[in-house]
Amino acid sequence: MAFRVQVRFTPQLRRFVEAPEPEVHADTPRAALEAVFADEPRLRSYLLDDQGELRQHVALFVDGKLLRKAEDLDRELEQECEIHFMQALSGG
Repeated sequence: MAFRVQVRFTPQLRRFVEAPEPEVHADTPRAALEAVFADEPRLRSYLLDDQGELRQHVALFVDGKLLRKAEDLDRELEQECEIHFMQALSGG
């Protein structure tokens, strides 16, 4: 079942590529991303690697909860929600 999903991106990402923050209908975070990529295909290479998985330094949050596993992009959504894609910070 597809739910209304608000997709959000950090301002840092929007400095490099147009990143609209649409409301889409999706049943997984991946389906929400695919809906966004339909309008802005350049976002794909910023967020996903060659295998279609989140890049190492991209964090996925669903309703404020950090999801870390590779399979979380395909996790079924349970309700209308907000999905945030952010650059994960690293360093020392």
